[in-house]
Amino acid sequence: MHEGRSFFARMRVDTRPFRHRDFRNLWIGQGISTIGGEIGTVAVPYQVYTLTHSTALVGLLGLASLVPLLVVPLIGGAIADALDRRTETGMALVTALFLANSLLPHPQVWALFALQSLAVAVFSLGRPAMSSLTPRLVPEEEYAAASALSSVYGSLAAVGGPALGGVLIATAGVPWTFGIDLVTYAASFVVIWLLPKMAPVGEVDRPSVRSIIDGFRFLKGNQPLIGIFLVDSNAMVFGMPSALFPAIALHSLHGNAATVGYLYAAPYAGALAGSLFSGWTSRVRKMGLAVTISACLWGASIAVFGFMTSLWAALFFLALAGGADFVSAVLRDTMLMRATPAHLLGRLQGIEFAQVAGAPNLGDLEAGVLASLTSLRFSIASGGILCVAGCVISALALPKFLRYDSRAGSPA
Repeated sequence: MHEGRSFFARMRVDTRPFRHRDFRNLWIGQGISTIGGEIGTVAVPYQVYTLTHSTALVGLLGLASLVPLLVVPLIGGAIADALDRRTETGMALVTALFLANSLLPHPQVWALFALQSLAVAVFSLGRPAMSSLTPRLVPEEEYAAASALSSVYGSLAAVGGPALGGVLIATAGVPWTFGIDLVTYAASFVVIWLLPKMAPVGEVDRPSVRSIIDGFRFLKGNQPLIGIFLVDSNAMVFGMPSALFPAIALHSLHGNAATVGYLYAAPYAGALAGSLFSGWTSRVRKMGLAVTISACLWGASIAVFGFMTSLWAALFFLALAGGADFVSAVLRDTMLMRATPAHLLGRLQGIEFAQVAGAPNLGDLEAGVLASLTSLRFSIASGGILCVAGCVISALALPKFLRYDSRAGSPA
């Protein structure tokens, strides 16, 4: 009995970072704004469709987000290393503009596209700053635990936020949805500004093209960091078939619109479950090997998902994939914080966010084109198999990444 309690105590989420007041404030603030943001994101495509009745225009919203996702995080990373690392006001302002547009007698579609692009740009500008705060707030041995705790609100928001947004739109209307989103940013703003001033670490360059290039230069020959980028890009490009979820739901699973929503939510549900039982991640030593295994499990789960004809079986394997991706994300984040000097962390976080945000778009393109040339099942299954093969090849080609040991510590 005692051994059973000890096992579950080791498995449950590690809450040690909550002992640090500043991390606790950051977690509360980001949790509030993330959930509010997920509520608000439902309103934008809904409003575009109800105003235009064009699915093509709804699809083009993704194009409005792509360029800011690939470019702005690099700038945000350079700013994060050189300036005080707190940004939240911009998102509240953009949400207020969304609200103002929704209150017009005839809301403007062009404004929705412009504001969507601006919202992604502002978020991408501030994301490296927020991500690079963790090493300033918790000791090194708690990096993995802090990352896992951040995943709790992220996964919860991804699962419940869109559903809550849909309910709010149906019962109260689009303006109320944006209004609630705005209130959550206001609350987050208050909490985050309770953080102490985060001055730059050491002597850093002013934000510039040169400082951004310095971030990329640091990656040259750095196998542990190249490995986490390469393995994750491989997993997302070949093993991310979310663009096929509507077709899978309607044709392979013979479902409806609700089934599509279940498929999109399932990986995040798996990630949420993984985050609640993540205590063991703080004790992982061979992080490069663990990242590779997790990415291979993601790919294998996606490949099996491609053959499923039962909804529950499909949801199970998607949730399993999401849990594996959660483990990979926590360990990759921990490796990034450990293997990067403090004065470069913002820039490396910006590079990492651009990769994480951009690769799934390429994955959607790859899955969609291959499915149109072959079949849904072949596109998903072959992508999962290529993901596993690519992760193994990448890891073997980068032996220092594969052998990375958490006991190596952080660079000066």
